[in-house]
Amino acid sequence: MVTASAGVSRRPDVLVLGGGAAGLFCAAEAGRQGLRVLVLDHAPKIGEKIRISGGGRCNFTNRDSQPRHFLSRNPSFVKSALSRFSSADFIALMREAGIGFHEKHRGQLFCNESSQQVIEFLLRRCAGGGVELRYPVELKAVRRDGSDWAVDTAQGSVQARALVVATGGLPVPAIGASGFALDLARSLDVPVLPVRPALVPLALTAEHLHPLLELSGLSQPVRIMAGEAGSGYGAQVFDEDLLLTHKGLSGPATLQASSYWAEGQSLVIQWLSEGQWTELDKAGAGQGGRVISSRLSDYLPERLAHGLLETGQVQDGRWADLNKAAKTQVRSLLCKHLVRPSGTLGWKKAEVMLGGVDTRALDSKTMESKQHPGLYFIGECVDVTGHLGGHNFQWAWSSGWAAAQAISERRQKS
Repeated sequence: MVTASAGVSRRPDVLVLGGGAAGLFCAAEAGRQGLRVLVLDHAPKIGEKIRISGGGRCNFTNRDSQPRHFLSRNPSFVKSALSRFSSADFIALMREAGIGFHEKHRGQLFCNESSQQVIEFLLRRCAGGGVELRYPVELKAVRRDGSDWAVDTAQGSVQARALVVATGGLPVPAIGASGFALDLARSLDVPVLPVRPALVPLALTAEHLHPLLELSGLSQPVRIMAGEAGSGYGAQVFDEDLLLTHKGLSGPATLQASSYWAEGQSLVIQWLSEGQWTELDKAGAGQGGRVISSRLSDYLPERLAHGLLETGQVQDGRWADLNKAAKTQVRSLLCKHLVRPSGTLGWKKAEVMLGGVDTRALDSKTMESKQHPGLYFIGECVDVTGHLGGHNFQWAWSSGWAAAQAISERRQKS
């Protein structure tokens, strides 16, 4: 068992379960407020999900992270934490730490060197606050003991007045992801919303879609629409790149859409805008002798044009020979292509979890359970899921900061 920092020589004020982004940041902030903090984690290595994020460079926040970039059955829940600790606040900490970063796309910020820089930043910040880290520790049970929270581990029991649950969600089981937080919430009668993989590739198995699977590796900018208004997490439209794979759909467009898509629903893929179609159709009047795929290749890769026509069972003949019904069919394929995925590629390929601890059971300012004083849920285990592009990390920082401040303020008043 690794024990880092000797800051907690006496009984801790705060127990933090989970040594990921949310847990470490919360622990560091609480420690810097003068609280004695102990972090327990079951993994043999701290911060593995941080390490593998962003292709190894950690997309640690988004410059424009706002409530509109998050899904929750309780959409207003994120507003308080995000406004009180914003992406600008975390960016300032990165600059203060001397960590170089760059913007890749639409406000997405990545480390110039390595995601390890973020892990080391968090560990230094924990050390500066006298935080003690213990890992790997097998968590056996959590129970209420008078006004304290007690955590039973394979190495014994520890108690504190405040317990912060930051054990994450179910994605990437290979690095130790688990449903610990969800099981704990249920055991305490804290409501938990159904969970499913999000920011995840989608599978295509319908026979008529096989021509698309044969285009594995092809990437194309699209507009994609997913979800249904008034149900689940609503509907959303994204303008991103879609990647065709040998299993189905991936790339930023698919990952974004997957958070809103539900089993049995179709995606609407707009390969061409209505304006582009009008332009193409008008130009076609003087180029009627060209075959359809050749005409479409002015706007799309020709092999994608062939694949789309094949999925729609449209004969690739002369543009001039298209009758009104056939032209309408081609237009639908290009501007409103309905594709019904058979499912997601599961937790192994998902970046985040959708659903989790119901935010209506938590105080939006403090992350504290309304039923159980001194119990806090932060990060991915909560029913708050960000869009692709650093927003989920920002939720980790904002929710962790909010819990740390609340615990510190309560301690000062007692």
